[in-house]
Amino acid sequence: MNERQISGKDVILGAASLLEIKLVSAVAGYPVTSIVDHFKNDDFWADNTFWMINEKVALETALGASIDGRRSFVLTKHVGMNVLCDPLVTSATHTIGAGLVIIAGDDPGATASQNEQDSRYFGPLAEVPVFDPATPEKLFTTLTEAIELSEKASVPVIVRVTSRLLDSFCGNDAVLQPKKTILPPEFDRSVWEYTMKGKHQRFHSLTFPLMEDYSQSQDCLCRINTTKTGIISSGYPACLVEKIIEENNSEISHLALDMVYPLPIKKLKNFIDHHEYVLVAEETEDYIESHISIEDNVRGKSTGHIPHGKIKANHILHALENIEKIHMDKVIKPETIKERGPRSICDTCPYLPLYRVLGTIDKPIAGDMGCSILSTSAPLKAVDAGFALGSAISVACGFKGKGIAVIGDFGLAHTGIQGLINAKSNGFDLLAIILQNDVAAMTGGQDVPDLTPVLEAFHDDIEVVDFAEKIKESKLQALLMGKMEKKGISIILAKGTCPKY
Repeated sequence: MNERQISGKDVILGAASLLEIKLVSAVAGYPVTSIVDHFKNDDFWADNTFWMINEKVALETALGASIDGRRSFVLTKHVGMNVLCDPLVTSATHTIGAGLVIIAGDDPGATASQNEQDSRYFGPLAEVPVFDPATPEKLFTTLTEAIELSEKASVPVIVRVTSRLLDSFCGNDAVLQPKKTILPPEFDRSVWEYTMKGKHQRFHSLTFPLMEDYSQSQDCLCRINTTKTGIISSGYPACLVEKIIEENNSEISHLALDMVYPLPIKKLKNFIDHHEYVLVAEETEDYIESHISIEDNVRGKSTGHIPHGKIKANHILHALENIEKIHMDKVIKPETIKERGPRSICDTCPYLPLYRVLGTIDKPIAGDMGCSILSTSAPLKAVDAGFALGSAISVACGFKGKGIAVIGDFGLAHTGIQGLINAKSNGFDLLAIILQNDVAAMTGGQDVPDLTPVLEAFHDDIEVVDFAEKIKESKLQALLMGKMEKKGISIILAKGTCPKY
């Protein structure tokens, strides 16, 4: 096999084939969109990889495949973990069949996300294993072990990735070595002989100890030297630590964890006991640190040594220079849009006249996690709130009088349609402006189903406005004001074509 450079994304694609994955279900979003594009560009995987309406559906479909003896990957960004959490939390005590791995793409630094949440916390919440690999080589090993553990413990397994891991390279594709194929286990229906309480008791007497043993027996980088300082890390920060050690010819000890739930407590305690000071280098939150910070010699985010969010090598170096300090002052300077660079609607967006009109309305306007969120800043200042993908309609139902919601057609299909059903059944007054451009414009132009027939079945007051034609803002203003004077639910289908796609 010729040596070549392969990225973290290549590793996931190669692992899917070698591990005999049969189904890949995904929802677009940074940083996982690029992984799915890799699958979609492959002749075999193009027919076995599916863009799903939302993450709950994506996981439920994979659970069905698992019950039917087919291994699967679920690809989602970190905020998508919130949406799939409902079936995930039940899955551990329900049990599954064939291996199921959720590849959760975290976004430290919020490069293209509404928050910086840390997917590792879904381990203790759902009581499922979590891996946090540091390099492409480790990523392949992790995916292999994740399938193995998923089938041994009969639970889904989360593998956390970040853009820096996905864009990293390893110099030899020999890392993708096939293991001896083992047929996936069948789903064991005997679990239904237990009550719901009994299922949880069974989980903690049989399954969780298996997970703990697996975590404790994991091979991981553990270099214990005679220096008084040691560093504990997981994920990409482990690469930063190794680079610092190499460049400074340092003998600092380093424990790099791949599996972070259940945490290998004995390994952690042994490492901590060998050092006068221990620094925890992790992102985004103080997940590992919070489990061991009862020790006086532990430093990290909670002590001000390491910042929250994305971390860099200079953060670690600064922390090491101040390791003897019990606490450091946390200098928090919130990043502004001016520092990050302007965010705004594209100059060629067909909906610009609509946003300009919305910016003149003296009422709160609920936006969504699509392009409309880009209209929050000056000069448009069109929408006032944007909590989650698909949330705009339900948020607008909480406004006084007749609420206004602006939502894309993908947001509507994702979870927004439930908001419309609820608005109808509860008799809310609502103006829903649906940006119908037939693509998920914010995440790469994926196709979106046309829900017009569904809308027409539920609602009478539906008006189609074609934004391909030049519409005077005064006419738009009059249309919106007319709809606001009517009781009940009004829908404007704003048809347009995204110039990017």
